[in-house]
Amino acid sequence: MKILNNSSFYYTVPFVVEQSERGERQYDIFSRLLKDRIIFLGTPINDDMANIVIAQMLFLESEDPDKDINLYINSPGGYVSSGLAIYDTMRFIKPDVSTTCVGQATSMGALLLAAGTKGKRYGLPHSRIMLHQPLGGFRGQASDIEIHAKEMIRIKRELNEIFSECSGQPLERIEKDSEREFFMNAEQSREYGLIDKIIESKEALSKEIKTHKNK
Repeated sequence: MKILNNSSFYYTVPFVVEQSERGERQYDIFSRLLKDRIIFLGTPINDDMANIVIAQMLFLESEDPDKDINLYINSPGGYVSSGLAIYDTMRFIKPDVSTTCVGQATSMGALLLAAGTKGKRYGLPHSRIMLHQPLGGFRGQASDIEIHAKEMIRIKRELNEIFSECSGQPLERIEKDSEREFFMNAEQSREYGLIDKIIESKEALSKEIKTHKNK
């Protein structure tokens, strides 16, 4: 196993061993998932994690621009700029990006979940999704605080517009709901328009993928 240090926390990454005609090969689990066009976002979203996810998306596009990318999300959110970098990349690349919530997708995690290709956004039965307004704390002279406050208002409006576009909800409702932390379970998220379907098994997800391929 490999120990990764991501800001304030450590976690181990298991390895898997595969046998082939060429012999034995060892992969870390994330590299092995990448072979199947799966990206797993399972940490808070910061610049380092965003760069990894973006690099994986660009690589998968270069491998096959016509094949879907599957993004699994279990994240409490994180930095707005980091999340928007991933969001812009999802829109920039040619492949459809299918998103699936495993556990939680809150704050920027919820935005990335909702930003998946329409019809290909899923949640497991006990998924938890949460919207809220961006957080910020500033110190310094009054003029600097005023500049940051104006920027926070601009970012808040920008995020609300993205959520409105992705969910189909009126901007006014997004603004009202995100004033405080707004939690939803999987079914509520589906009704709200953040996901398209609740998936209970890998088999059900495979059927969904085949359905989209046949369209």
